[in-house]
Formats: sequence, structure tokens, C-alpha cells
Amino acid sequence: MILTIVALLIWVYLYALHGRFWESRPELVPAPPVAALAVSALAASALAASGPPVDILIPARDEAGSIGAVITSLLAQDYPGPFRVLLVDDGSTDGTAVIAREAARGDPRFVLIEGRAKPSGWSGKLWALGQGIDAGEAPVVLLTDADIAHDPNHLSTLMARLETPLRGARLDMVSEMVRLNCESAAERALIPAFVYFFQMLYPFARVNDPLSATAAAAGGVVLIRREALERIGGLAAIRGALIDDVTLARRVKQGGAIFLGHSVLARSIRPYPDYRDIRAMIARTAFTQLRYSYALLALTIAGLALVWLVPPIAVIFGGGAERLFGLMAYAIAVLTFQPTLRRYHLAWYWGLALPLIALAYMEATIASAWRHATGSGASWKNRDYGAGA
Repeated sequence: MILTIVALLIWVYLYALHGRFWESRPELVPAPPVAALAVSALAASALAASGPPVDILIPARDEAGSIGAVITSLLAQDYPGPFRVLLVDDGSTDGTAVIAREAARGDPRFVLIEGRAKPSGWSGKLWALGQGIDAGEAPVVLLTDADIAHDPNHLSTLMARLETPLRGARLDMVSEMVRLNCESAAERALIPAFVYFFQMLYPFARVNDPLSATAAAAGGVVLIRREALERIGGLAAIRGALIDDVTLARRVKQGGAIFLGHSVLARSIRPYPDYRDIRAMIARTAFTQLRYSYALLALTIAGLALVWLVPPIAVIFGGGAERLFGLMAYAIAVLTFQPTLRRYHLAWYWGLALPLIALAYMEATIASAWRHATGSGASWKNRDYGAGA
């Protein structure tokens, strides 16, 4: 009974007082360039007919399956200002660079950078991005992944958001959670929950509040002012970070405002065909998120069990008030999942599976800790994903 009451109180707090994370907002909606520039008078005057130059940086390591579509979509941006697409080929062995060059079709705005060997202490992605930043000079930089396709007016809309003050504060960074692939059975079961849990960890309303300490970003799309990067000491200041997007957001927000929202203008085209693929994605950084602490791991698993497992257990095996309280907590969980399910065009009843979905994430988190304990670590793109990988 006590555990069930505690679980219910937690869910009441999450629903009413945790930044309304469950609303799955805000969202940068599609807009033609003219409408995007007219978001505010200040944005219109700042961008006018020709926006500031932008360097679009893509780190790529063995991305032959997606890089062609990504390069094509970026070179098709109808942004009114000058921009370049800089691809840093991070030691690919599958022809990524060749496919990217073919997709560019000789466009002078495309620049291919052959990545240098990664020095110790750097994460692979940040080392590749750092080389791209050094090769560019534009005052605004768009960091994006090699598996994300962009709508033609995406850059214009991002720039309009960057140039529009947020609650009176000048923005230094705009980031978006892109629409993730959600076609296979495993993706439908686990990908919307991934977005939902991310929103729960980092309520977007708090991230977007200049007075709040909460900071986060989604690494697939990060538009940042070069001066903000220089202010924090460049990517070298976070060179070993494995959860680089959140780490970058925390550093930037210490001296400026940031924005995090959902995108309908960019989507990931990386498929996760079965559970093992998604499990590997979760396990890659789950224990890192817990700062490699087994005490935090134990507390996290206990907390997850309390929030996700106690309510349905009380509904099934409890009686009287215990069952009622469990049902109330379970109902709040299912209801708060609905906006995210609608974002991914999934039926409401997927919310009923949240306890089982949470179990899968708990198992992947434990697996992440086990790999760390046994020294096997995680890997990504044929590179060990341990500290400094």
C-alpha cells in the first residue's frame, strides 16, 4: 500500500509539476522562408533578404546507406543566405565519401574533409565535428547527423528561431528532436518511449526557460552561434563527452539562452529493424548517463520499478484502495504517453505496454553497466564506445 501511494504521488507530481513534459511540445512547424523570416520584426530585420552565412557540419563514419539522401536534402535548402555543407569523413571504409561526392554533383557549396586520426581523450564524433568547425568560418554553425534528411525550408526556419528572442533573451543555440524512424515492430514499441523518456528527463519547457538550470539538446540538429562555441572554449572543452549534445547544452546555457523543440522538418532515416539494434543504441550511453556509478544504477532501477512496475502490480494483485491507487497511477502514465504516441501516429493502447517497455529499458541500462564492469564496453561504427572513444 505504501509503495503504491508513493508511486501515485510521483505520477501526480510528474503530471502537474514537471514542466508539462508529456505535452510533447514545442514544435517548429514547416514554414516557407518568407513566413519563417516574419516570425518577429527583429528576426525579419536580422535576416532580411539574405541571412548570415551558415556552415553545415556532418560527421560521418560508414554511412553509405544514408549519406546520399542527407547531402541532397541539405544542398536543396532554400535558405536565402550563403551556406556550405562540410562533410567530415571519419575513417569510413564503405565508400561514404564517394557516395557523398556523387550526391553533391559538383556543387561548390559541398566540401569534403578527410578526417585525421583521433587523438586520445576525444570522442569520435566530437573530434570529427571539431575538424569541421576549424575548417569553417561562418558565424552560425549547424551540426547534424549523417542519417537525417531535411525539408528544404528547415534551415530557414531554424535561423528564424535563432534570431527571435526567447522570453527577451538572445538565443545562442537551437536544437530539435527529429522524427525518428518508427516502422518496424521494435521501433513502434520502443522509439516513441525513447522520446517520451527523454522529455521526462529534460522537460523542454524548463530547457527553454532562461532562468532554469535544466539544459539539454538533441544531437541530430544543433544550430549554434560560433561565438557561443568560442565562449565555452570550443568543442575541446567537452572533447571526451559521450553524451555530447546535453553536455554542450549545459555549457552554452551557462552564458546564454537555448531552445529545444520537436521537428517536423527533419527525420532520421536510420532503421532499427529489431530489438537488438535499439538495445545497443540505449546501452551505448545508459551507464554514462549515470556517471558510471553503481549506486546511481541501483537507485535508478529501484526508482524505475517503483514508478513503472508497482502500479500495474497493484492493479493485478492488490485489492480495495491499493488497486484503486495503482489504477490511478497507471492511468496517469498511459495518458501522459498519448501526445507522444500521436506524434508517431500510433494507437492509444500502446500506452498500456509502458511497464513492459520500461522493463526493456531497465534491462538495457543494466546491460550497459555490465559491459562497463566486464571491460567489454559498447561499440559503434566499429569503434569502441568507451571513455575517449
